[in-house]
Amino acid sequence: MQTVTLNNGVEMPLLGFGVYRIPAEDTERAVCQALAAGYRLLDTAAAYGNEEAVGRAIKSSSIPREELFVTTKLWVQDAPAEDNTKRAFTTSLNKLGLDYLDLYLMHQPFGDVYGQWRAMEALNHEGLTKAIGVANFYPDRLIDLILNNEITPQVNQIETHPFFQRTDYQELMRERGVQHQSWGGFAEGKNDLFTHPLLAQIGKEHGKSVAQVVLRWLTQRGVVAIPKTVRAERMAQNIDIFDFQLTDEQMAAIATLDTGSSLFFDHHDPEMVDWLAKRRVDA
Repeated sequence: MQTVTLNNGVEMPLLGFGVYRIPAEDTERAVCQALAAGYRLLDTAAAYGNEEAVGRAIKSSSIPREELFVTTKLWVQDAPAEDNTKRAFTTSLNKLGLDYLDLYLMHQPFGDVYGQWRAMEALNHEGLTKAIGVANFYPDRLIDLILNNEITPQVNQIETHPFFQRTDYQELMRERGVQHQSWGGFAEGKNDLFTHPLLAQIGKEHGKSVAQVVLRWLTQRGVVAIPKTVRAERMAQNIDIFDFQLTDEQMAAIATLDTGSSLFFDHHDPEMVDWLAKRRVDA
């Protein structure tokens, strides 16, 4: 598996397995199948409600812990955010059955962001998580966080797919030493992604599926991808993307699909901010 090097020297797989919206009762089986297929980066979150199932799959595997890269995410915390962040981290770690995390992300740019980040910095200093980062941070919030804290986030996980490509933002993150990671790489099939004529034609030229073309497009840009599926055959297909390369012409053609806006929700929408900021995850 190809890797990227984070700004603190930690190696992170370029392709992993995500468990968003996989029901808890199906997650253990799915993660076991993903590990058997060769995935070593696992991405979950407290808000997904399936950390325990991910932990059971890890425990039942014979894969040495040091070969895995496990990510989970902190949900919005009430004040005192530093205490509550540490409590939430311990809860997630216990549910996963692990002694440490490889990456801990702040799931949303809301609540006492600075209190949460200070607590995450402390967890990193204590060696309880090898890397820390954020998710869903737009450029203004990311730069503000960088300028006013000790540790620059190692990762920013944001919506990124052929219809919302974030190219300029990726360049800004690269300049600041923040690794770009995609969520929603398949856009959840919106805009008929899996049958899109352009993507299908590129796939035909390489003998690959549309999903493989999209994952190759992401990873060829240096974007970490975490595709989700509950079907073992698709897990095997999704990881089989390192034996071909998209041409400059194909990359340029895919660039024309960018709409420049989210297909899901706007983090600047007051109603969405209100909903996210008020939602609480039982720790």
